[in-house]
Amino acid sequence: MHDIAIGERLIGPSHPPFIIAELSGNHSQDFELAVAMVEAAAKAGAHAIKLQTYTADSMTLNVDSVDFVIQEKDSLWHGEALHSLYAKASTPYEWHSRLFARAKALGMEAFSSPFDEAAVDFLEILDVPCYKIASFELTDIPLIRKAAATGKPLIMSTGMATLAEIEQAVDCAKKAGCEDIILLKCTSTYPAQPSNTNLVTIPHLRDSFNQQVGLSDHTAGIGVSVAAVALGATVIEKHFVLDRNAGGVDAAFSLEPAELKSLVEESARAFDAMGKVTYGGSAAEEKSKHYRRSIFVSVDVKKGQTLSRENLRIVRPASGLAPKHWDSVLGKKAKTNLPAGTALDWDLFE
Repeated sequence: MHDIAIGERLIGPSHPPFIIAELSGNHSQDFELAVAMVEAAAKAGAHAIKLQTYTADSMTLNVDSVDFVIQEKDSLWHGEALHSLYAKASTPYEWHSRLFARAKALGMEAFSSPFDEAAVDFLEILDVPCYKIASFELTDIPLIRKAAATGKPLIMSTGMATLAEIEQAVDCAKKAGCEDIILLKCTSTYPAQPSNTNLVTIPHLRDSFNQQVGLSDHTAGIGVSVAAVALGATVIEKHFVLDRNAGGVDAAFSLEPAELKSLVEESARAFDAMGKVTYGGSAAEEKSKHYRRSIFVSVDVKKGQTLSRENLRIVRPASGLAPKHWDSVLGKKAKTNLPAGTALDWDLFE
């Protein structure tokens, strides 16, 4: 599986996971807050920030009928009209270039999720390094075709998609000229519960499509994301907010700066810990082997005296014969005087 370059960063199984801070609509239409979020994400060590590129009119219709109002009572946005929700959560197009420039100046990559074909055209003007397709848009084949035709890497959240729908999206992207595809396991509930995340899908998804796989994580905390790294995730995307208590459309399932910093550190630590199949101890453990147990003379033994449980013990360190030889040693005669503390060896008894 080949590495994928997103801007200046290489992504792949041999690299620590690529951490994306999703700003979403948590800027609450405040440009200075959005800039502060970019700066805080960089300080926390995130490798990229991501925006969402849409307008309320490009997302839905300005209609208040039941079809266009969120009905689910357990939704964070229950009772909201789709058009007004998207108007509140959208990132103004005129902000994009300034936020991208700030991110790049701080050493991060910056890109976005386009939600219609016109958004792809707009983002191409800004020369983004890749595109992200949101889970709800995975069945929007014309949008995938448009983004893939740029030839840039494509990150696609799978969300609710069936294997057949994922296959259709991947095939569409490849036929349109995209060679670098990363699929993100995603649970499209907001927030998502760990019990509903099914991380074991990650290696299955990777093997099914022979593509790199990551996680778009809507659960609270960082535990699920860190666990995903152990299952092969090369990309982790988490929503980000400066202060959950201050609000924001996605604040309830977003990480604060200290948590994002922990995610960057702990996911890298999980990656480092994966290693390779190893038995018999690592090179770092060689010195520790000295402190295993072995057979020692525990009280003074005279020449010709029988070695027994009364004058031998299995103790640390491992300077003497290994404990597996205990039964063979008992009953032997000492060839010479053996003071207490002598590490037993084959040439010390008959």
